Amino acid sequence: MRITIFGIPAALTQSTAKLLAVATAGLLVQNAAARAEAAPEQIDLSKFPASAVQDVVVPVPSEVFNVLDKLGSPNWKGELRESLGKNSGNRAQVALLLGTVIAEGFIAVEAEDSERVKQIGRDVLDLSRAVGVEKAVVSRSKAIVDKADGRDWAGARQELDGALTDVRGAMEELNDEDLAQLVSLGGWVRGTEVLTSIVQKDYKPQRAELLHQPELLNYFDRRLDDMSPRLRKSVLVSQLKSMLKEIRPLILEGEGRKISPESVERIHSVTSQMVLTITTTDAA
Repeated sequence: MRITIFGIPAALTQSTAKLLAVATAGLLVQNAAARAEAAPEQIDLSKFPASAVQDVVVPVPSEVFNVLDKLGSPNWKGELRESLGKNSGNRAQVALLLGTVIAEGFIAVEAEDSERVKQIGRDVLDLSRAVGVEKAVVSRSKAIVDKADGRDWAGARQELDGALTDVRGAMEELNDEDLAQLVSLGGWVRGTEVLTSIVQKDYKPQRAELLHQPELLNYFDRRLDDMSPRLRKSVLVSQLKSMLKEIRPLILEGEGRKISPESVERIHSVTSQMVLTITTTDAA
């Protein structure tokens, strides 16, 4: 079975995690000529450059966003959220929050918001410290700030990608695979929230097709089931399970028929609520 992932890869080893960062990783700013190209009749994710990771096929995120840009230029500044959220001290919440913050970093890079990128670089370090992997990202955090100061957006993207790799690798070395999975899920949820926001603002069936990821949802669901009993009983993991359950039938609309504007709106509402839950200080 092959799973096409738009977002952070669900289960990557340290050596392969660098292949993909978050739902908004590796975004390319289109030049005028590229934007002028005709939009494709349909989006075939299987044709995107990809790397096989066990049973997962990961399309290069920039290719997905290149298609989105041809269908209309998103207002990335408008997609940035006002608050990145706060560390509650709960390790599951911190891991999820770290994923959403890294995802936010890629959005901020696309928006060319230097101050926000620098803030995110510092927050990545703080959150990594809270889950015991600070040493893995000290140099990355400084590099992110430096690249943003120099408005080196390609470099900043590369450092954000590296930060995700380093965080997940350090967690896996500490036998915290469950937390590494939550970092991935946090980024995917935030990325999906942004994607549905963009699709809603200028709905086209080709854009909505990017949401058709039933096997990905099944994969994440299995990863949650495989977590420790303590984590499975936590409020956050329970809410993640409920979110996936609600989204699944909406995603399945892609089986032979288009995902409707109403379904896109509902997916956006559910993922937005999950991001809000992750980023609130009392999440448990």
